[in-house]
Amino acid sequence: MRLTPKHTIWIKVVIHTGHIFAFVWLFFAVSNGYLGSDPVEPIIHFTGKAAINSLLITLLITPLVQQFKLGALIRVRRLLGVYTFVWALLHLSSFAWLDLALEWQLLGSEIIKRPYLIIGAIVWIILFLLTLTSTQSMQRKLGKKWQQLHNWVYIAAILAPIHYYWSVKSGIVEPIIYLMISFILLYLRRQKIKRWLNIKMAK
Repeated sequence: MRLTPKHTIWIKVVIHTGHIFAFVWLFFAVSNGYLGSDPVEPIIHFTGKAAINSLLITLLITPLVQQFKLGALIRVRRLLGVYTFVWALLHLSSFAWLDLALEWQLLGSEIIKRPYLIIGAIVWIILFLLTLTSTQSMQRKLGKKWQQLHNWVYIAAILAPIHYYWSVKSGIVEPIIYLMISFILLYLRRQKIKRWLNIKMAK
């Protein structure tokens, strides 16, 4: 099967539609009280899981391209990556605004105190840097350093499910499933990751 530019456009339309629908559903659920009398925790969890889902789908693109020779599919990877950061931004904003009332000193102390928040902050910074440098102009400007930087997505892919696992008080099955999926996706890239780690260790 060969993907044409028209197919790529339709895939992007589906990606936009799916993410917009998720956001609209969240807004509708909050507005109509479907998340309970205290929707703060469900909002934080929903946005966090949406970020992880988007991240894992983004990581799925390369194996699909390699397995089915769908080179044009690479063109949607950046869009998925941007949506991953958008959900991560909403996740952090929900926590800072709804849970901590935008008390930035409290946010800083909470991050330092709680290991799962430290991990979450690391993932957020990685996603922020990847989004900031995701354009073709930044790729040309950074040269070989661009790929080295974007390989940090593998670190984010491991830390994000761990952050989720440590943040829940019960119901650990779902975070474990996310972690297993992440390991599978990274295993498919084991040769590339090994080369990246060798380069890092050689410096």
